Amino acid sequence: MGKLILYGMDISPPVRACLLTLKALNLTYEYIVVNLMTGEHLSEDFLKKNPQHTVPTLEDDGHFIWDSHAIMAYLVSKYGKDDSLYPKDLLKRAVVDQRMYFDAGVLYQDGLRSITLPIWLRNQTQIPQHRIDVIVEGYEFLESFLKDNKYMAGDHLTIADFSIVSTVSSLLIFSEIDEVKFPKLSAWLKSIESLPYYEEANGAGAKQYTEILKSKNCTIIP
Repeated sequence: MGKLILYGMDISPPVRACLLTLKALNLTYEYIVVNLMTGEHLSEDFLKKNPQHTVPTLEDDGHFIWDSHAIMAYLVSKYGKDDSLYPKDLLKRAVVDQRMYFDAGVLYQDGLRSITLPIWLRNQTQIPQHRIDVIVEGYEFLESFLKDNKYMAGDHLTIADFSIVSTVSSLLIFSEIDEVKFPKLSAWLKSIESLPYYEEANGAGAKQYTEILKSKNCTIIP
């Protein structure tokens, strides 16, 4: 096994998804913090590793991979003792992939990033209600994914759960999960939060993320 290094920042939801995967696989790795706020990701050294200058970035024995979904799939495929977190069965894998694409495109891009990017880049403090509606619609889809399953892609834990929980735990500051309207989603979140490595890998970073956003004193406008 080559030396694994994860470059990231705890407040980043995609970084936290990778940390959850590393912990679930019980892998030994080095974690190097890249401070996006001070522009460390734009340094010449980091650009050589990842010209897209994003976190997370994984280094495995001198090879570099970025995008959390690609990293998680790679880690399980190469280092997993079995394929439970990312099934080799093509139909089961397709469901996991679909859930991760949903996370990337709907929950993260259309939901979280559309709200937070103007906050980070332009200090915008007003959030249009329709952006919150997108989050709630995302919760509705997640509830439907859980209709007959305990987890997002079936009856056992997969990297789809790690991907989605890292985003959902970051969305809660904008829209809490209504336990009456979304009972299965609420139960799923509590189940993931009970994992022995959850707090270290995702919970603490999500709290940091929430505190930073709270300090911005944002308001929702019609």
